Amino acid sequence: MKVYKLTAYEPKGKVIMDESIEAATDEDAIEKGQIILEGKKLLETTHRLASPSGKLLLFHS
Repeated sequence: MKVYKLTAYEPKGKVIMDESIEAATDEDAIEKGQIILEGKKLLETTHRLASPSGKLLLFHS
């Protein structure tokens, strides 16, 4: 399993969520990240999901 970083921000840039996600593939990490964001009602906030290699998998501003 690889560890991915999911981060969400307030409009002025303050971090409001910073979580690690374990997933076997990038696709699994994206799915898990979207479920977490939806559950915390953060889908419409600025957020990003980065892979262990630094690849940006999800981004919303």
